[in-house]
Amino acid sequence: MKSQTQPASRSADSLVRESLTTAPGSHGQSCPRSTPLSSRRKFIQKAATITAIGFAAPHLAFGASSKPVRNTSPNSRIHIGLIGCGGMGRANLGACAREADVVVTAACDVQEARMEATVETFKPTCQGYTDYREMLQQPDLDAVIIATPPHWHCLQAIAACEAGKDIYLQKPMTLHLGESLAVRNAVRKHDIVSQVGTQIHASENYRRVVEYIRSGNLGDIGTVRTFNVMNQTPAGVGFSRENPLPPGFNWDLWCGPAPLIPYNRTLARDSYHHGSWMAYSGGWTPGMAPHIIDLPVWALDLGYPLVTSASGGRFIVKDDGDAYDHHEVLWQYPNCTMTWMSSLTNSYGFDLHGEPKPQRRLGIYFHGVNGTMYANYDMFKIVPEGDAMKDRQPPPPSIPSSPGHEREWLDCIKSRQQPSCSVFYHTRVDVPIVLSLLSLKLSRSVRFDPVKEKIVGDSEAAKLAVPTYRKPWKFPKKYLS
Repeated sequence: MKSQTQPASRSADSLVRESLTTAPGSHGQSCPRSTPLSSRRKFIQKAATITAIGFAAPHLAFGASSKPVRNTSPNSRIHIGLIGCGGMGRANLGACAREADVVVTAACDVQEARMEATVETFKPTCQGYTDYREMLQQPDLDAVIIATPPHWHCLQAIAACEAGKDIYLQKPMTLHLGESLAVRNAVRKHDIVSQVGTQIHASENYRRVVEYIRSGNLGDIGTVRTFNVMNQTPAGVGFSRENPLPPGFNWDLWCGPAPLIPYNRTLARDSYHHGSWMAYSGGWTPGMAPHIIDLPVWALDLGYPLVTSASGGRFIVKDDGDAYDHHEVLWQYPNCTMTWMSSLTNSYGFDLHGEPKPQRRLGIYFHGVNGTMYANYDMFKIVPEGDAMKDRQPPPPSIPSSPGHEREWLDCIKSRQQPSCSVFYHTRVDVPIVLSLLSLKLSRSVRFDPVKEKIVGDSEAAKLAVPTYRKPWKFPKKYLS
């Protein structure tokens, strides 16, 4: 059987760089909240009219708005703000700002220098803030990009929903099961358009893989294997001997609901370095698995796993961090299993290895009765089981091209449909990941009821699935009702 390959719209290296540069956001003292409907009504009055978009159709069953497309002026512009002015946030904001129907009106970061640099880029329309809640009261703000460290995602996303702002939430969506369900429920309650920042989902290669898997050419698929590996040895992200706090950096607010520890410049640097600390990132699995297990979840239409079993730990790497350097996961679904492997000490990439030098590698294997497909961001290849795939032809392209992950979100803000990676879809990606962290913490399997959306048979696991935040921050339990 001939191998089938398709180039992605961007190189794997460029996508990797984008996925590794999430930056800190901002927080402060309590602010009065605006009425959610006030800003929503204002946006409805100025939102543009567009036709319901075809590329969103496969996912509309997961939380699509039941409200009709609103007929308003096609000349209006979407007013967007950014929470977290680091590399990934600025990239997402730049992609939106290039569109003629967007104006950047707000930027927020606990590091004043980052915030001010972003405001300078988008003068004179952009207002700067160091408290995201103050920014969310801006009356002409329609939507926000949240590109802060993962430990802030839940609170900031829910606050945006309560303020009536549509959200583009960078991955990982959350770090705990309770957070994942709470964010989804808040989006539903407040009628928010959401997109989770798994940009690889928009690639042409992923579309061709999904089409091939769904064609049935591989036959029944009993196992999927996924991995992300690199080699950080011997020193990991290193040791920061001197850590002077930069001027204009509110470290207490950067830590927010997570533990307050002494300032560490390596931790604060960017999302690559966040990945070495559990409390602020959950390690490398939440950072990369959203891009990688997204493909089998999409192609096989996987729901929630019934059982999650994880093992691993910090075995070799010694640096300032505390996160695992190895993480192995087995997810059991009703009709298949899926595995995950994360290693920070060896970068062997199996069939996707390439040149024999240490570098980050990732991949997905679909093992079917007729053959195996292995894939990464940019390509896929078929290995048949004997003659089982003789005369089988690749399916014709059927999934429309994406206009771009951010552009799709903007179009959906206008149409009031949910994009392809809304929280209603992405909980099926996020929940397996957060359950794997819980299983690793407990050193035992975690069973989950997909219908009741509850952990079963383990009261300790169920309790730990809802995080306890550092005071005065409180987890919004009302969204778990």
